[in-house]
Amino acid sequence: MAIVLNVPGVDGLAEAVGVLREWQYEGAPTQLHPGDLGWFWRSGAEATAAAFRTWSRSGRILAAGLLDGPDLLRLTTAPDARQDEELARQLVADVTDPARGVLPAGRVNIEAPPNTLFPDLLGAEEGWHLDDPWTPLRRDLTAPVRTPDLRVEEVGPARAQAFAAVLGAAFDGSRFTADRWHAVASGLPYADARCLLGYDDGGDAVAAVTVWSAGPGRPGILEPMGVHRDHRRRGHGEQITLAAAAALRDMGASSALVTTPSSNTAAVATYESAGFERRTETRDRYRAA
Repeated sequence: MAIVLNVPGVDGLAEAVGVLREWQYEGAPTQLHPGDLGWFWRSGAEATAAAFRTWSRSGRILAAGLLDGPDLLRLTTAPDARQDEELARQLVADVTDPARGVLPAGRVNIEAPPNTLFPDLLGAEEGWHLDDPWTPLRRDLTAPVRTPDLRVEEVGPARAQAFAAVLGAAFDGSRFTADRWHAVASGLPYADARCLLGYDDGGDAVAAVTVWSAGPGRPGILEPMGVHRDHRRRGHGEQITLAAAAALRDMGASSALVTTPSSNTAAVATYESAGFERRTETRDRYRAA
């Protein structure tokens, strides 16, 4: 049977979230997680559906990709389809031809699990190169997580504005707002998520994080984590990360995962201070303009 490329639409997002949950397992390579889809939901369900792509054979989804921006495709496959040559060749054909409606012409990036056939075939295509490295980190959640020094509270509608303010002060150019928090919280993946705010001794909100579970016994992720620019270098990043790990453990996650650019040595150090261990670096593939 032919492999079919599809944009699932809003009605297909529930299946997409379910498939991504099923594909998460301990020992899996760094890959697209239902939490990534959940965080993208800040732009609304329609935008999320428009940015999602699936590849199916005989009605079964074998690969899924999120256009996390117009020129970045975050792609993963079913665990048993990692070395499926027909699928890999179809993926290469679809992502390299702008007429297929996946990626535009010009400079683009693709993130894909390193143990799949697809990146190797893509790398053999003329004009595709390895981009700057990213560092994945993992914390095992078998044992309890030590209690953070910060006072940490779960974010509901009443704290949406405070959460948005911290993220806005943590990331340059952030456009996150309380309305976007409500959009995230309305998304299907948020059933397995929590937003947390950390407060210092003076009562100021100083750090924020969102954690996403994929269900009991599966890895969860942190996306995003940030510290208010006026409250940095005081250990708040470590403390809110501990709170994030504890929240995921409470939800039954087997481990906590996070990925950051390797050049961001401060972020890597923060996660390590909270008990995360580095995994093998990964690199996107990019095509120059």
